[in-house]
Amino acid sequence: MLSSKPLTNYADPCAIIPPCITQVSTEQRNVLRLEREIGKMPQADLPLRHFFIKSPFPVTGGYARELTILKGVALVGRVHKHPCINIISKGDISVTTDQGVKRIQAPHTFVSPAGTKRAGYAHEETIWTTVHLTDETDVDKVEDELGTITHDEFLAYTEKLCLSLQ
Repeated sequence: MLSSKPLTNYADPCAIIPPCITQVSTEQRNVLRLEREIGKMPQADLPLRHFFIKSPFPVTGGYARELTILKGVALVGRVHKHPCINIISKGDISVTTDQGVKRIQAPHTFVSPAGTKRAGYAHEETIWTTVHLTDETDVDKVEDELGTITHDEFLAYTEKLCLSLQ
């Protein structure tokens, strides 16, 4: 499990960033090792669709990222900077979690906390959608806004965010 600061002292500006990650867990280190090994293999070109909501009201818009994962594909995602909703609408996939590897079959919906980086293996073709809050509509900018490649980048992001709130 990723370590985080407890949210008990709300006078601490960093306490409003749930969680301020301070280190990488053993499970996440295993995901990083797997990512290195998968990177040595032929890479699959997976269908990806993007959906945006622009709100006419003074609230944040939304973005959904739908990935079709082909049967037999192993993959590793980015580190999420913010919590997001995950929807497995089709398929059967084994996924890393803070409690180890879990097999998920559609339909299944769950929330990932900030700092999550997952690896998976699709036993069947799987459709996985993540839902995020953002006003951005440029896909490259959205990817940079919502995630990082490494945990070190994520830790630097949370540190910078904590410092900016002080």
